[in-house]
Amino acid sequence: MLTLKRKSMLTGIVRERTLNVTQAQIDAWKAGDLIQDAMPQLSAIDREWVKTGVTAEEWDEAYGAEGEDAWDEE
Repeated sequence: MLTLKRKSMLTGIVRERTLNVTQAQIDAWKAGDLIQDAMPQLSAIDREWVKTGVTAEEWDEAYGAEGEDAWDEE
């Protein structure tokens, strides 16, 4: 478990969250691994937050119904 801090690219709000990830997984992603391969245990919403700092609520507010399918798990 790591506590990560991210700034939302939509609102500029900085948030901290504790997620079930390891430093090795973060390092693998930063080195070029796809985030879904580096951190398969995270939901699509959590992976988006790691990448962009954008929460599901911000996404829905910004994109409304258009963006709903973005959170569907494959």
